[in-house]
Amino acid sequence: MPTGPKPPTLRQLHDIADGFGIELTGEEAQEYQSLMVGTMESYRRVEAYPEQRLPVKYPRTPGYRPAQEENPYNGWYWRCRIEGAATGPLKGYEVGVKDCISVAGVPMMNGCQVFEGYVPDIDATVVTRLLDAGATIVGKTNAADCSFSGSGHTCAHGPVMNPRRPTHSPGGSSKGSGVVVAAGDVPMALGADQGGSIRIPGSWCGVVAHKPTYGLVPYTGCMMIEMTLDTCGPMTDTVESSARMLSALAGPDPLDPRQRGVIPADYVRDYLPAIGAGVKGLKIGVVREGFDQPDGLIGGLPGSDPQVDAAVRAAIRRLEAAGAVATEVSIPMHVDAFHVWNVIAVEGATEFMLKGRGVGTNFEGFYNTGLMDMVGRGFDSRASDFPVTVKLLLLLGEHMNRAYHGRYYAKAQNIRHLTRKAYDDVLASYDVLVMPTIPIVAQPIPPRDAPIPVSVFHSLQMIQNTPQANVTGHPAISVPCGVVDGLPVGLMVTGRHFDDLTVLRVADAVERSGDWQAA
Repeated sequence: MPTGPKPPTLRQLHDIADGFGIELTGEEAQEYQSLMVGTMESYRRVEAYPEQRLPVKYPRTPGYRPAQEENPYNGWYWRCRIEGAATGPLKGYEVGVKDCISVAGVPMMNGCQVFEGYVPDIDATVVTRLLDAGATIVGKTNAADCSFSGSGHTCAHGPVMNPRRPTHSPGGSSKGSGVVVAAGDVPMALGADQGGSIRIPGSWCGVVAHKPTYGLVPYTGCMMIEMTLDTCGPMTDTVESSARMLSALAGPDPLDPRQRGVIPADYVRDYLPAIGAGVKGLKIGVVREGFDQPDGLIGGLPGSDPQVDAAVRAAIRRLEAAGAVATEVSIPMHVDAFHVWNVIAVEGATEFMLKGRGVGTNFEGFYNTGLMDMVGRGFDSRASDFPVTVKLLLLLGEHMNRAYHGRYYAKAQNIRHLTRKAYDDVLASYDVLVMPTIPIVAQPIPPRDAPIPVSVFHSLQMIQNTPQANVTGHPAISVPCGVVDGLPVGLMVTGRHFDDLTVLRVADAVERSGDWQAA
């Protein structure tokens, strides 16, 4: 007889009914319980079948947790060595993988002590694609706790430090990936971006960081935050490395529902032609609302540092000198797009990341049942150990769901097309849009015992310009363009849907226009 779940006890049934406000007599509870017994046979039959798994094609050993001597900035969570195919476009490249992305046999905790000890038994699709292209995976990179902070101070194994200035934040949540590239440990790393988590550490660490068009790169096998925001992409030493890496990652995966009906049949397979193509004749829209932001304009966050604006404008002038035509444009919806994202992220992440156990429901595709079990057990037994950002998310998201029945999440999704249209309308006349990735440079890392408001402020103080592209789905890349007080400044290039090639082309021109560290 196959094993399977048991029906609820009478006590459990009364507890469930109470939670829904249903009154049951003892006799009614017994009757409902007896009706459930037959349904359990379906569960037992399902349990008897082997489930589909993502392939694990390349041998590996479990690896090890690196000592401080080989991990001075705490960018690495785990070190390993997995050799990919004998030949391929990434042969000879060593790659780090953000620790929300499954690598079979290698521990994964997504920066959170609640999940420590979990070892996936699958390779995420992006991991397999890197290995098929010949890459060598050399470790998992530290993430912000639950990947829910734009700073460097929330991580179960201590703060992650910026190699450009170790007292300062590297940005998050893909901070470890930004750090190991900036430190020169690897030329490439994978990040994940739901509100800027690739581009923020890219900007603050001074590396190239590309959030591809939503749906271009599969998310299968990654720990998700919100299905309509989840994006995986390259963080690299050069734009050429990003183009090379994206060429290996892009393309449909039938197990990822994010790509269904989204990725076109004629999507670009090879992004290396962007390198060295130049920008002569390209029309660049300089987004007014991305600059000169007063304090509190966007979500009560800090305003623009004039020196950051100046560094980005200087890079734009270099593009003009290279033959591009730059014109100031206005997208008033840029401000409200942040608020649309905020509502989607708060309620969506509560339902998908936490209550959905890192996998979610209501889609046809691959479900990582091992991950669901791990997150569920942690959530049930150790919710108090989540970081303050996740507790804030859970408390507010659940309140909005209980008190307003999810209608604001639904409405934010229903007006999402307005944000997309606001950018598309301008992109109809311009090849790309540019603005500062972050309007301020990297900030000092707060102490681990910082008060809750201080910790939350440091986690969110840098997301003025990045979440908009997650709402609209447009590709956006951060490329280093200058320094302020010795700290990197990123210029963000946003392009048309599935025109990542042009986004990379402009980023490459920025990179070629001069040494950003001397700019």
